Amino acid sequence: MTDDLAARAAALRALHRPGDPAILPNAWDAGSARQVAGAGFPAVATSSSAVAESLGHTDGETTPPGQVFAALARIARAVAVPVTADLERGYGLRPAELVERLLDAGAVGLNLEDSDPRTGRLFDVEAQADLLAEVRAAADAAGVPVVLNARIDLFLSPGAEHAARLPEAVRRATSYLAAGADCVYPILLADPELLSKLVADVPGAVNALARPGAPTLPELAALGVARVSYGGGLYAATGAHTRRLLDAVKAGGDPFVVDRPAASG
Repeated sequence: MTDDLAARAAALRALHRPGDPAILPNAWDAGSARQVAGAGFPAVATSSSAVAESLGHTDGETTPPGQVFAALARIARAVAVPVTADLERGYGLRPAELVERLLDAGAVGLNLEDSDPRTGRLFDVEAQADLLAEVRAAADAAGVPVVLNARIDLFLSPGAEHAARLPEAVRRATSYLAAGADCVYPILLADPELLSKLVADVPGAVNALARPGAPTLPELAALGVARVSYGGGLYAATGAHTRRLLDAVKAGGDPFVVDRPAASG
């Protein structure tokens, strides 16, 4: 089992290629994971917000960890490709237990945030680097080189001047990579010039978030990004489409006409 997980972790890590990024449309349950893998994507990533909402909770570590890891196990069992999990800041679990439960679920990668999911307060760089180093040590002890994606939350603050925060983002990214992270994730940083500079200044792989107003996939590849995530975007789009179908049902119409191409003639 350990050898299989180690092979999956190596395969996931190899997908992180600057300029030819890993594309990860985030899933939330076994069905959506099968859809992602069935579409030909070589790995499945989860979204913490989408998983939480699909389980009847909200994002921000309100979901009991047991439910999170049970959902993760169902996802990992449903697909033959590597699975990486968005685990917020670890749900208060000690690093050794976090890694153990991740591997027991069959996943081989994880995201960890550097802000408090409940308050949004940023943690000190040193504290976050220590957490990442402990997670890396626990993974090494387990014999599985899990792919550790360190989220940088500096750009989440409303009205933040992103250019002014870039030096701190580079400092955090460099520290996190030195602590054992494989990739850094400056979530919501979308300005092409700033993203390009961060990629150039950071000694490791960079994850970008695909969303409205962000650069396109070809543009992100040209900027040197090594990983592209969709976060909760697909879950939200799926929900919006479902609401359109339900509105059609409520109005007494045919919901499936929404999916039919318009007749030509």
